[in-house]
Amino acid sequence: MFNIQSISLRKELVIAFLVMLGLATAAPLIGNQYLTGSLVNAVLFISAVILGWKNAVAIGLISSSIALATGLLPIVMAPMVPFIIAGNALLVVSFHALRSKGFWLGAGVAAFLKFAFLWATSNLVLNLFIEQNVADKIAGMMGLTQLFTALMGAVIAYGALRLGKKI
Repeated sequence: MFNIQSISLRKELVIAFLVMLGLATAAPLIGNQYLTGSLVNAVLFISAVILGWKNAVAIGLISSSIALATGLLPIVMAPMVPFIIAGNALLVVSFHALRSKGFWLGAGVAAFLKFAFLWATSNLVLNLFIEQNVADKIAGMMGLTQLFTALMGAVIAYGALRLGKKI
């Protein structure tokens, strides 16, 4: 016999996954990196809490891949996409690992780790693949802006999770 509660819960999780994936995928349409990044990071934090870290990592991977494939991300960013995916995974996994010590400790460390990883890899990778003036602009997008948007994403996620009584 089927457990109706289990089926209902699974259906709710699938819907939540699809909503979070849709938000993360559509975020580049906003156009402003501060808003887009904050929304994507909020989705990743919320997904880690509600859906678990594995699903949150999947959302980061799928949404970044779709954004590049559909032209929502500029093609010049293509060399950075694997590193953006890895940075998002680092954010989710470190947040998940530290959240039991407190939301803000987990989010703060996760935001810093993502920023440090993207800053370091962008300076290395972009100079290999892209002409200097464009590389400098993209490296700027991968610098302190990443720290700011990850922290703003944490603030948005905290508010949404508190409203939804998930924390």
